[in-house]
Amino acid sequence: MTNALSFDKLEALLASFLKPSSLIELGLTVACLGLSWLVVSALKRRMPQHDANSVLFGQHAVDGVLFPVLALLLAILARRSMPMMGLPVAVFKLIIPVMISLVVIRLFARVLRAALPASRWAGLIERSVSWLAWGGSILWITGVLPMLMSDLDGITVKIGATKVTARDVIEGGFSAALVLVLVLWLSSVIEAKLMRNANIDLSMRKIAVNLTRAALMFLGLIVALSVAGIDLTALSVLGGAVGVGIGFGLQKLAANYVSGFVILAERSLRIGDMVRVDNFEGRISDIKTRYTVIRALGGREAIVPNETLMTTRVENLSLTDPRVLLSTVVQVAYGTDVEALMPRIVERVSQVPRVLKDPGPSVQLSNFAADGLELTVYFWIGDPENGQGGPRSDANLAILRLLNELGIDIPFPQRVLHHAMPPPGEAVHRS
Repeated sequence: MTNALSFDKLEALLASFLKPSSLIELGLTVACLGLSWLVVSALKRRMPQHDANSVLFGQHAVDGVLFPVLALLLAILARRSMPMMGLPVAVFKLIIPVMISLVVIRLFARVLRAALPASRWAGLIERSVSWLAWGGSILWITGVLPMLMSDLDGITVKIGATKVTARDVIEGGFSAALVLVLVLWLSSVIEAKLMRNANIDLSMRKIAVNLTRAALMFLGLIVALSVAGIDLTALSVLGGAVGVGIGFGLQKLAANYVSGFVILAERSLRIGDMVRVDNFEGRISDIKTRYTVIRALGGREAIVPNETLMTTRVENLSLTDPRVLLSTVVQVAYGTDVEALMPRIVERVSQVPRVLKDPGPSVQLSNFAADGLELTVYFWIGDPENGQGGPRSDANLAILRLLNELGIDIPFPQRVLHHAMPPPGEAVHRS
């Protein structure tokens, strides 16, 4: 019976396309699309700085969410005006469901790409939403979806004292997903605006972004549950269970989240600082709510839980002053006039590009070694995030060129051996 009704409705829809009024509807559809394109293009040109990943506009005028939304609104107005002109509606019965599907797909796709650009699940969710949207529009056009939803009203499930139908579950799930996507979009917009504000410290911007996202996601979850028809009073029991779980099983996770907010608030560690944690030295590239990413100069990255940064010793090479003291050792032969040599070494090392002039280099006679006089050369650099091996190598090369120019040898280990001769008159017996 259902298949016969769907076939009859589809046949009647196809027959209505053969009427002359369908040409008027096609013209109105083209006009709606063209007017939407003109409006979106004009708004896009008026924007001072346009982002290619914008949810509303996208890279081109038809890539964002705004274009299908405007086209859908104009198509609905045109459809409502058809009966006023005494014309039957045929094409718009097909066009409007297709436009609704396009709006849903474009909204989910754009928001997921903007909010979760590196997520592996974004593509899978986008494809799933596309299949569901196009499938739903086909079922709606053929008349199967209204009858299917009517049949789902007869399937009820009793949850406590409340009876919930299968239709309520599906509609509530769709509404909850839509609310969460809108909240995710709003949080990404706020995050982008906060991160572009250069007047606020980067760490404070990061903590503001994390707090805003957490608050919006919590609010969106509450609204989504309400839209889905779930009684929020039942969440009080769930909240108590979650509290017990955090107190016992999730205490480490909770400690990491709290430590992350404390680090960002205290600014003891900031994005861009050079730190050493557990013999791993690198630059802080990002501070998440649960962990901190430290990138070594060689390209390796360490993911350190925030609780570790709060409870263990952390060496910050650039907390209050980015300048770092480096040293190198060289030996010269005994008899060298070190008092005349030391100013020459200071002069040459100060000419190394990354060596600071203030405070400048210094040289000390640090040891009377077994093979020569040991000189320790100290110098400062102001950019430890660019590595320490380069300036140390340049300083060593400058010292080596100076010693070669002056003809001063760098001694190598030497040993003097004394051969004891037998006393006179003592015979040497050989067997």
